[in-house]
Amino acid sequence: MTIDRRFSAALLAPVAAIAVTGCGINSVPTAQKEAKAKWADVQAQYQRRADLIPNLVNTVRAAANQERTVLREVTEARASATRITVTPEQLTDPDAMNRYAQAQQQLTLSLQRLQEAYPELHTNQNFMTLQDQLEGTENRIANARRDYNAAVQAYNTTIRTFPAVIGARVIYGSQPMVPYRADEAAQTAPRVDFGNGQ
Repeated sequence: MTIDRRFSAALLAPVAAIAVTGCGINSVPTAQKEAKAKWADVQAQYQRRADLIPNLVNTVRAAANQERTVLREVTEARASATRITVTPEQLTDPDAMNRYAQAQQQLTLSLQRLQEAYPELHTNQNFMTLQDQLEGTENRIANARRDYNAAVQAYNTTIRTFPAVIGARVIYGSQPMVPYRADEAAQTAPRVDFGNGQ
């Protein structure tokens, strides 16, 4: 009888290991880490923008001293945007994500005002460089946000589908992550007016 129990226990261990593996025990943390890594990419692109803008703005400022007010607004919006952060632990907090998105939207609006404030500099090389860098930076941010949202979608799908839902609920207590959502103002295309009457 003792031999039968040992034999049964020896057979039960591999079966239990296969069952646990089949419950998505590894897919949940993998998907979560992927989403957190993509969020780090989003933050890195926003930090790149925050680091790049002051240098570019200083170049434009040297060529256009009359627009100090707009440049100050950009600098203040940049400072405000860098003060608000979202940690990986806050990715399930819609309010934290909204605060972050609103701060970034304020900076975007300030940058649009900066572009509108310099109609006479549209041929100035410094201004053209600023525009090119801003466009490239915004594209990088958009790509990082898209990748983050895709990773969040994959994670949220993983923790809600069988068999991973078992491991997600029983072992990890997983909660859905919040995707990055655009601010309401982003639904309307910005109007750029360079003062040429068109």
